[in-house]
Amino acid sequence: MPSLLTVILNWRTPEMTLRSAEAALAALEGIEGALVIVDNASGDGSYERLAAEAETRGWTTGPQRVRVLQSGRNGGFGAGNNFGIRAGLPDGSQPDYVYLLNSDAFPAKDAIRALLDHLEAHPQTGFAGSYIHGPEGEPHRTAFRFPSIPGEFEAQVRFGPVSRLLSRHIVAQPIPEATTRVDWLAGASLMMRRSVLDRIGLFDETFFLYFEETDLCRRAALAGWPTDYVVESRVAHIGSASTGMKGWTRIPRFWLDSRLHYFTKNHGSAHALLATLATLAGGMLWRLRLLIQRKDRGDPPRYLRDLAAHHLRHLFRPAIGLPGNAHPQDRPAVKGQGRMT
Repeated sequence: MPSLLTVILNWRTPEMTLRSAEAALAALEGIEGALVIVDNASGDGSYERLAAEAETRGWTTGPQRVRVLQSGRNGGFGAGNNFGIRAGLPDGSQPDYVYLLNSDAFPAKDAIRALLDHLEAHPQTGFAGSYIHGPEGEPHRTAFRFPSIPGEFEAQVRFGPVSRLLSRHIVAQPIPEATTRVDWLAGASLMMRRSVLDRIGLFDETFFLYFEETDLCRRAALAGWPTDYVVESRVAHIGSASTGMKGWTRIPRFWLDSRLHYFTKNHGSAHALLATLATLAGGMLWRLRLLIQRKDRGDPPRYLRDLAAHHLRHLFRPAIGLPGNAHPQDRPAVKGQGRMT
C-alpha cells in the first residue's frame, strides 16, 4: 500500500487549520501515512494552540499520526511546505506521495483517495489536484496554462476578439467538466509523487507567495511529469484566509516580486521585460475603453503604475534572489547537470 504524507501550513488561522485537519483525517481513513501541521512562525500562539488540540483530540497517536511542527521563520508558502515535506513520516522515512492542503480547504470524504487512486492508475502523471469549490458550492477556477507574453496581454486587454485570437494562451482555463491534463493547478489541494520531487527539487523558496506552484508544475512538466485535474476529488475552499487577497487595495510587493522572478527564472530577463510591457499595453488599452464604458476596472488601484515602477527598479537595482538558493538536499539529481530550472 502506498504511503502518503499530508502537509497543512498554518499562519495565524489555528481554528480554521484544526477544521481543515479534522476534514483531512476523515478523508485519510484507510490510507497509510501521517499528517503534519506546520506553523509558519505565526507568533500569535497558533503553534501552542495547535499542539495542545492535537494532543487533546488524540490525533498524535491515531492511525494517521499528527505532528505539529514550528518552522521557525515565515519564509512563505513554499518554504513552509518544504519544511513539512522534509520532515517526512514520523519514523524518518519518506512517503510515496505528498499531499498539500490549504488551512482553509476541506476535502470531501473521498477527495484524497481520488487523487491517490488517480496517481496510482496513471504512473506517468507527476501531480494531481482537486476540483475546488467555495463554501456554497460555487466552482473556483484553479486550472491554468503557464504564463506567457500573449497571455499577459490577453488577461489585461479584456477584449473578446483578442481573446479568441489568443485562445491558446489564455492562462485561466474554463473549469474542466472531466478529469484532464493541465499545465498547472493552484496548490490548495495538490498531491505529488515524492520521486518527482526528488528529481526536480521542492518549491523554490525565492517565491514568498504566488507563482510557486506554477514554477514547480513547470519544472515537473519539463522533466516529463505532467499535472492532472481530477474532478472526482472535491474540496471546499474559503480562499484568501491568510493572504487577505480579496481585500487588497494595492498589489503587494511580494506578488510583484514573485511574478518577476517567475518570468526571469524560466525565460530570462528580456522575456520578463516583454511580459511586463505586454501587461502594460493591454492594461492601457483596457483603461481607454473604460473612458467610454462603465465597467469595473478589475485591478487594484495603481496596478499598472506599481507594476511598471517595480520592474524599472529591478532593471537598475536587481534585488530578487536568483534561483539556486534551495536547500542542498532538495537539489535535483539530473544526469549531466546540477539543477533543472
